[in-house]
This record gives sequence, C-alpha cells and structure tokens, in this order.
Amino acid sequence: MTHDHDLVLRPTQAQTAAALNPPAGRNGGDLVVETLSGLGATTVFGLPGQHALGMFDALRRSSLRYVGLRVENNAGFAADAYGRITGEAAPLLLSTGPGALTSLAALQEAASASAPVLAISSQIPTAGLGGGRHGYLHELPDQSASFRGVVKSVHTVRTQSQIPSALAAAWESALSAPHGPVWVEIPQDVLLAPTPLPVVTAMDATPEELPPRPELTAVAADLLSRAARPAIIAGGGVVRADAAGKLRQLAEKLNAPVVTTFGGKGAFPWQHPLSLQSWLEDRHTTDFLEDADVLLVVGSGLGELSSNYYTFKPRGRVVQIEADLGKLEANHPALGIHADARLALQALLETVSPREDDTAAGRVRELLARVSERIAAQELTLEQDVLASVRRALPAGSPSFWDMTILAYWAWSAFDAQAPNLMHSAQGAGGLGYGFPAALGAAAADPTRPVLAVSGDGGALYSIAELATARQHGLPVTWLIVDDGGYGILREYMTDAFGEPTATELSRPDYVALAESFGVPGVRTTPQTLETDLAKALAEPGPSVVVLPALLRMFAPTHLD
Repeated sequence: MTHDHDLVLRPTQAQTAAALNPPAGRNGGDLVVETLSGLGATTVFGLPGQHALGMFDALRRSSLRYVGLRVENNAGFAADAYGRITGEAAPLLLSTGPGALTSLAALQEAASASAPVLAISSQIPTAGLGGGRHGYLHELPDQSASFRGVVKSVHTVRTQSQIPSALAAAWESALSAPHGPVWVEIPQDVLLAPTPLPVVTAMDATPEELPPRPELTAVAADLLSRAARPAIIAGGGVVRADAAGKLRQLAEKLNAPVVTTFGGKGAFPWQHPLSLQSWLEDRHTTDFLEDADVLLVVGSGLGELSSNYYTFKPRGRVVQIEADLGKLEANHPALGIHADARLALQALLETVSPREDDTAAGRVRELLARVSERIAAQELTLEQDVLASVRRALPAGSPSFWDMTILAYWAWSAFDAQAPNLMHSAQGAGGLGYGFPAALGAAAADPTRPVLAVSGDGGALYSIAELATARQHGLPVTWLIVDDGGYGILREYMTDAFGEPTATELSRPDYVALAESFGVPGVRTTPQTLETDLAKALAEPGPSVVVLPALLRMFAPTHLD
C-alpha cells in the first residue's frame, strides 16, 4: 500500500549532477537571491550596508532586478507599493542597526495597509547575537524586538541551511490573508561565508486560503435577504482580494447602496446608481449608514477614518467580513466572519435571495445631493477645481499615490479612482513622505503606464533624494508638489484649536530648480494651467515634477458637531 506521505519527489540525473557540483564562488547571499528567484521574485528594493554586502554581491550573479533608493524608509515605501500593485511579496534588502531601523515607519504603513513586503536585513556576526554588549558596529541587544510589534512575523537565521526555509516561511506569511510585512534577519558571517550547499532550485510557499464558515454565511445571507434597508461598506480587503466584481454582483442582487472606505477606493464603480462614493467624513453619510437595518462591512475594521472619527453608531445588525482576526468586531458588535473577502462574497452570492427595492437608487441620489450642497456652501471652488484637473489629466488605468496632504484628504472623499488598485495613500499609518517613493515602486512594477505622485511641500522634503532614483532608473513618475509654504493641515488644525499655528511654516527650496539639478524636468504651474501642464508631464517618458503654489483648505469636519 502507498500512502500520500510516502511519496517523495526524486531528483533527475541533471538535478543530482548540479547539486553535487555547485558553481564556485557562491556565499550565503547567493542562497538568499536564489531562494527569492525560486519563490517567484523578479525585483528587489533596498539599500546596501556593511553587514549586508554578502546579499548585494550575490545580486550581480542573479537575474533579480535591483531598484536602489537613497533612504531605507523610502525603499520600504517603494516595496509597499510594488506589493500593492502586483499582489506579490516585495523583497526589501536592508543593512543592520540604523539602516534597519530607518525602515520602521514604512513597515508600519505596510502593516496598516496590508501590503506584502518581505524585509530581509543583515545582522551583526553570529557570535554577537544573544543580547550581550560586544561592541559590534550597528549592534542592538535584540534587533528583531524593534520589529516584532510592527510586522506579521519575525524570522532569525543562524546558519546557511536555514536560509531557504526561513525565506519561504516569511514569503508565505506575507501573502497569507491578511497580507502584510514580514521580517527576516541573517548575520553578516552567514551571508559572507562560502557555501557548499547546492543551488536552490525548487521552492514552494503557497499561502493557505481563508474560506468563510458556511454556517456564518448562511445566517448573513438570511439577514441580507430579509433586510428592508441594507447597505454595504467596502474596504481595502475587497481590493486586495480582487473581489470588486463579486461586490458589484452582490450589491445589485440585494439593491444595497455601497460606500467605499479610503483604502477601498475603486472597489465599487463611482457613478453606479447604488454608489455612495467615499464620503465617509460626512454626517449625512454617517446617518445613512446608521439607518441601515443590516450593514455588511467587507474588508474593513471600521477604524477612525472609516467611522467618521468613531462617531458612527450603527443601529441595525452588522455583518463583518474581515481577514485580519484582530479587526473582527474590534469596534462594533457584529456577526463576525473571519475570511478572505472574495471567498466570503462568493458564498453570499450563492445563498442570498434577490431583493426588489425601487427606492435605493433614489435614496443614494438624495444623499449625494445633500453632501454636494454641504460642500458647495463652504466656497471651496479652488480645491474642487484642482482635484478635477488632476482627475482629467491622469490617464485612465494610471495609478496614483498620495502623501498626507490637504489635496490627498480631498481625494479620499472626492476622487474617482475609476478602478480597483489604482489609488493609494499613506492613510493606513498616516506618515509623511509616502507618495513619491511609493509611486517609484509602482512604476518599477509596471513601467508601461505613467504614475502620479502627489505631495505637499512639507512631505516632499522627506523624499526629495529619490529624484536621483527616479532619474537613474528612468521611472515614469510625475510628481505633483502642492506648495503652500508649510504643513498646511497642521496649520489649519492649530489655528482652529489655538487661534494661531506654531512650527508649521517652512523655508523650502525652489522645487523646479531642484528637480532640474537632478536632471528631472520641472515646471511651475497655476490652478488654471494645472490640467494642461500635468497631462503634458504625464505623457512624457521618465520622471518629471510639477509644482503648484496654492493655499488649499479642507472642507469642514462633521464629527465635531
């Protein structure tokens, strides 16, 4: 009798010969790049450092494409965007100590936004591990402890034979729902030592699916089928699961209005008769959702931004589908379904009964009209015109990456992403400096279409060095910098709270001249010429910078009323 567990894949004669006679000149770093190639990676991001040189030396013997950035944090943002765009784990190669720690803010954003980043850091030599104070350069008592509260999983390698399995486990972790960043660290001596091990040729790290429990989807389907006023909140989990099509089918079958969170932009068609768009920072929308007798929340934890700053208090039943177990019922009691959004939506599609409702589209139109009237009463024509100009200039199918800046806050609510996975921002963790380096990562993933980055002048200074990266690699990223002379949103917050701002005004460079000093074309525009100048820049090959001097204002919040 033969059992499945008795089956062994036997190597061919050629594989045996290659294993017995591995190429000369390889080291532990080669095991890293060979494993990455075996797992399916084609592009890596990072920054070299003394303890990591074994990995970087091995890159020249591999087929991997290396995109080197100038700051580790920016390299992390680039890897984050590559992971979001491709759905693949994005390798990020880092050095020890200061180099590793500089990536922390980017990894926090990747964790908050569920972006699959495979961070691989060097470590001090093996003899220095264990918490003693040996005095090695970049030494930390426990480097991995700095990352354990940020990433999904931590993997420490101590011998060369552990490298392939540790990387495979990390890869699988990064791509298991919910996606997220993972951390692998390998000592300097392990990376540098010659290796007698054969070339890594076969790797398997297939993440397991996360299906819903059928008894839960049966209850959810019954609630939705019998609901009088169902509504749907679609979060980033719908985009990451590639489930927008199933979401639309379910919404139409139920005649249920849909609002997308800022992370879920594009998950539902903007102009669809059932689309509430993304006006979550609006009391009219909050009231509408509170009035739903059954609210389906898919791929969102209903955190601060998605709940109008925790003022949202649902009165009906909530059904929450969420792949991140920690987010399930974290903010509201619900019928919690721990599952991948695509699999759960498919289960609901197969079990819900169609609902007839000739009032849903009218209620949606009425809500959007009330939102429009509220904004129109605040004399914000400049802000609306600027955002509309950006939308018209950006080609269909081109992704955009937005820093934490006033125009981005407008875009969260008012920008039509046109399709899933095209609009991204740093609203997960909320750190500055995301937009431009993230756009570079997206351009590295697909250089056939132009990419837009949007920053304020304050956020731009976080990543200005990456103009050199954009130029070196010829990446088609157009960077729109809205120059208002400081940290614009903090200026507003402080003026509203204290009567005047402090520490918000900035001395800044001539961004056009600075871009040109990197060999990147730059142009200064106006609100009236923005659409033309931006469209022209996006149509040109390679990187470019468009600077818009403008003082933009936010629409009034409703969560303080």
